[in-house]
Amino acid sequence: MKLLCDEMLKGLARWLRAAGYDVEVAPDGSDDRDLVARARAQGRLFLTRDRRLVDSLPDSHGVLLLECSGGEDCLEEAGRKLGIDWLQAPFSRCLACNTPLQQAGIERWKELPPQARDAATQLRWCPSCDQLFWDGSHMTRMRRRLEGLAKDKKRRP
Repeated sequence: MKLLCDEMLKGLARWLRAAGYDVEVAPDGSDDRDLVARARAQGRLFLTRDRRLVDSLPDSHGVLLLECSGGEDCLEEAGRKLGIDWLQAPFSRCLACNTPLQQAGIERWKELPPQARDAATQLRWCPSCDQLFWDGSHMTRMRRRLEGLAKDKKRRP
């Protein structure tokens, strides 16, 4: 599943990327109709909270209106409507730019802060934006949240 989120759904996009989904985020100020066209051209589902946009489209195919108010509400609604597997492939995509992450070579470990280098067991990097990702406390907290979302999904009918 490939997605494009409008600028109102940046937080949702980040969590979907953390779960392993291919999610592009619209730049701030993007024209909504251009985004719908872009999503369709790229085979992406366009996610928006903009009811006026959806109501104005002659064909809303490929557009999903989320009626959430933000934060947890959007995570739950998107999870329910899209059948999101929050544990699909955790931390396999760059949270910043959406590129699939790669294992970092041994030479990249020296770039980590000393405490992280001592505690981390894996290191990944983004070949597009060159950001490093390791299994530190932030990733542990994020993993717990993804696991919580997955458990919540199982409890809901």
